[in-house]
Amino acid sequence: MRKWVLSGILASEETYLSHLEALLIPMKPLRAAATTSQPMLTIQQIETIFFKVPELHEIHKDFYDALLPRVQDWSHQQCVGDLFQKLNLKVKSTKDCKDQSAKNSLETLLYKPVDRVTRSTLVLHDLLKHTPPSHPDHPLLQDALRISQNFLSSINEEITPRRQSMTVKKGENRQLLRDRFMVELVEGSRKLRHVFLFTDLLLCTKLKKQAAGKGQQYDCKWYIPLADLTFQTIEDCESTPIPLVQDEEIDAMKIKISQIKNEIQREKRTTKGPKVIERLRKKLSEQESLLLLMSPNMAFRVANRNGKGFTFLISSDYERAEWREIIREQQKKCDFSLTSLELQMLTNSCVKLQTVHTIPMTMNKEDDESPGLYGFLNVIVHSASGLKQSLNLYCSLEVDSFGYFVNKAKTRVYRDSTEPNWNEEFEIELEGSQTLRLLCYEKCCNKTKQNKEDGEITDKIMAKGQIKLDPQTLQNKDWQRTVIAMNGIEVKLSMKFASREFSLKRMPSRKQSGVFGVKINVVTKRERSKVPLIVRQCVEEIERRGMEEVGIYRVSGVATDIQALKAAFDSNNKDVSVMMREMDVNAIAGTLKLYFRELPEPLFTDELYPNFAGGIALSDSVAKESCMLNLLLSLPEPNLVTFLFLLDHLKRVAENESINKMSLHNLATVFGPTLLRPSEKDSKISNSSQPISMNDSWSLEVMAQVQVLLYFLQLESIPTPDSKRQSLLFSTEV
Repeated sequence: MRKWVLSGILASEETYLSHLEALLIPMKPLRAAATTSQPMLTIQQIETIFFKVPELHEIHKDFYDALLPRVQDWSHQQCVGDLFQKLNLKVKSTKDCKDQSAKNSLETLLYKPVDRVTRSTLVLHDLLKHTPPSHPDHPLLQDALRISQNFLSSINEEITPRRQSMTVKKGENRQLLRDRFMVELVEGSRKLRHVFLFTDLLLCTKLKKQAAGKGQQYDCKWYIPLADLTFQTIEDCESTPIPLVQDEEIDAMKIKISQIKNEIQREKRTTKGPKVIERLRKKLSEQESLLLLMSPNMAFRVANRNGKGFTFLISSDYERAEWREIIREQQKKCDFSLTSLELQMLTNSCVKLQTVHTIPMTMNKEDDESPGLYGFLNVIVHSASGLKQSLNLYCSLEVDSFGYFVNKAKTRVYRDSTEPNWNEEFEIELEGSQTLRLLCYEKCCNKTKQNKEDGEITDKIMAKGQIKLDPQTLQNKDWQRTVIAMNGIEVKLSMKFASREFSLKRMPSRKQSGVFGVKINVVTKRERSKVPLIVRQCVEEIERRGMEEVGIYRVSGVATDIQALKAAFDSNNKDVSVMMREMDVNAIAGTLKLYFRELPEPLFTDELYPNFAGGIALSDSVAKESCMLNLLLSLPEPNLVTFLFLLDHLKRVAENESINKMSLHNLATVFGPTLLRPSEKDSKISNSSQPISMNDSWSLEVMAQVQVLLYFLQLESIPTPDSKRQSLLFSTEV
């Protein structure tokens, strides 16, 4: 019943807007036929409009009666609006309204119907905000909101009669289902496209470059009727290899974005005026557009009936699955016909129909919008229920960062169960994140059952869902339990958020007999070794079976396993080696990272940290090398020997980059802040005279920390003075 009522409201609102539109567009230029070539409303059209629009209905009779004898007598200066205003004053005077001179200007009268649409739009916003996407009324509310927004946005535009903005004639069944900015791979180059999915076709467009003051226009690049669309595999086409962008380039873009944001915040506190900020915003837009263009690497391939393929690049498996699901569902019921003229009209109408008006960049957020969460989100994936058969199931977690989604963690495979219980905890770093996505996959062991899509043998997505990361709810330090319901499957989660300021603060351990939170020189002296036992054992186990693990050190390990290993090392458990052999290698990598992160003082020491940050910024390569090596050799001996031991290990990990996807830069990104972040609450390289936000300050510090470690990783060898050579050779025999 609710759906029928809402459908009726939507239909009446669309009819209302079309009549109101017909009145407003010709009224401005309307003159006597003898003096202009502009289109003129007929008496029948005026009668229809005034009868249909409720706010104008009360003056309809007087207007019509008075208009008929006066049409022949219009002067060159009169328009239909003048007559409309005079007649409205006449009607209002019969009702003894007060202060009519202030209330009955032509603009005021014409705005009354528009005001109704404005109020309706606000109501639709609120309804949509509190309506779950799975609710049957959600698409109807989206349609109603789109119609209202497109009408309001066109009120002040200088356009010819807007019949071109109508998708098809009334009564036909073509509707816009979704539209997104996407990256298309064209002859090895990345191109930004705006893709529109209608009920019967997929339309790929390019936004035209327009002169200042001109409205948006789209060019149609290609389209595929849904009835003819197929999803390509690598066997179906001569697949073009995806040009991969180096992680160093991606991180450099992120750093540049953080720097520009920092400059914008500084300029807002000065009196240099809006021109400087506008110039910085333009630079920010260019960098963020470039990042969104270069970051996605996941192929989404479609083809037409002739086998011609088109490739999009997507960063999220969640989003790729959404496109496939919507297209497959629509293919069951679509009917297609499209002439060349209709295609042109459809392309033109995209400006009015689009629901995504801007590229998803941080600079497009309003000042009062939430910037997202910065810090660390601990997520426990408890269990799943609602499975109808036993499966080998695992979950992956995605969060948004810099306008696109990235995979952050993956549970182990829970085998042959209808009620998997993972109870695995992950720590996920958030960078302006607002949404957490969860995907459930069936691990297909039998190759004949695997999905061969986009050139890869993939596991099957059984369910997917997402939740908004509400800052107010997550600011509570307690665990927040939630359930994500999707396709009949429910996954239980717990979440806890900690800001960067608190989560990365180095805290000395009260238990000095352990190893975590204890100074490295204390541990090595107690163990009578040059390198702490925990570092040696973790490195040995990772080199034994983790060198080809995809994302080693980047993928989060299970938090409960990491805590178990931490407790075992702290208590000097003799069975720790046996425990490590039975645990996932990512948990061992996580334990090693946790050890360095919880050192009460960084491996590079608080005292030398500002000097390292200054040395890496030197432009002269000879001076930089001399400075950095002298600083390195100034470290205390346990710190230096442990670092060189770890450095050699990380280089060996990077030698397997083609398999484990961990480059030197990736490893520097993971370990740089861990090894260099100072223990003080306020960084020594922050310039207190230039106030910047904590998040911008964090990004600038991370940049320096990553660059310092990367510099040493890229050195083929580290030369040492003769006075230290013998000591270091002896020290590395650990």
